Amino acid sequence: MSEFGIVEDTMFIPMVGRIYASEKFPGILYDKKALSLKEKLPSALLETGNQSQYTLLASASRSANMDRHIQNFLKRKPDGVVIQLGCGLETTYDRNDNGQTQWYAVDLPNVIEYRRSLLPEPEKETYLSGDAFSDGWLRQIRRNMPDTPLLVTAGGLFHYFQEEKVFGLLQMLEGFGNIELVFDTVNKSGMKMLQKKYMKQMGHENARMFFYVNSAEDLVTTLGRGVKVLADEPYYKFIKRDGLKIITKISMDISDRFGILKMIHLEWR
Repeated sequence: MSEFGIVEDTMFIPMVGRIYASEKFPGILYDKKALSLKEKLPSALLETGNQSQYTLLASASRSANMDRHIQNFLKRKPDGVVIQLGCGLETTYDRNDNGQTQWYAVDLPNVIEYRRSLLPEPEKETYLSGDAFSDGWLRQIRRNMPDTPLLVTAGGLFHYFQEEKVFGLLQMLEGFGNIELVFDTVNKSGMKMLQKKYMKQMGHENARMFFYVNSAEDLVTTLGRGVKVLADEPYYKFIKRDGLKIITKISMDISDRFGILKMIHLEWR
């Protein structure tokens, strides 16, 4: 297996969560492709260790949320293109491919190399090696499809980067027109909680977290004209709670009530 940095190494967290949900709570998320990869992953990565049911389902819930936003986008804009930033080992394409949409998956070269070894490039998904925060991937895509509606997803990505770097990406998107962005985020208190408690549970306490959003409306005000909030929703609003432990349900309810975790969907015209 390739050597990964601290941030890249977190790509295994959502895979473990998707496998866990698929085996025990398919009503939240069922990921056939993730299950098929279980035997190919290093066994140590599949050990849940100190993780709680809540932390395992948090990443599966993000995938379920992303699926919902992607499917809604493709219903509204069937000619659109989906781009995953920091794709890691995401299997979003396999859950949502409609047979006609073109997909792109962007990540650092060593991650893309490892991804290819487990997930060979599908016919309609192109892997792009590079920095998600530079404009190389976007220029390459726009060169071939200058006016096509784009949906950019950034799942579990922005937390780990400084505010100026994330803002740089958001401002970059403005210059390329007809783009939507969906990402998960935390508020300020949520960031502190994730860093101190949940990242430690998952064995990734060294992965520092920096970026948070208290309000999507405040975020777009800072960005300026030309960007619209399509959604600023509680993270677990659409997640089924059937069969979950009481403590897991309580944790989800608290998160939603205080906006600790959320999904944000923005649009540039």
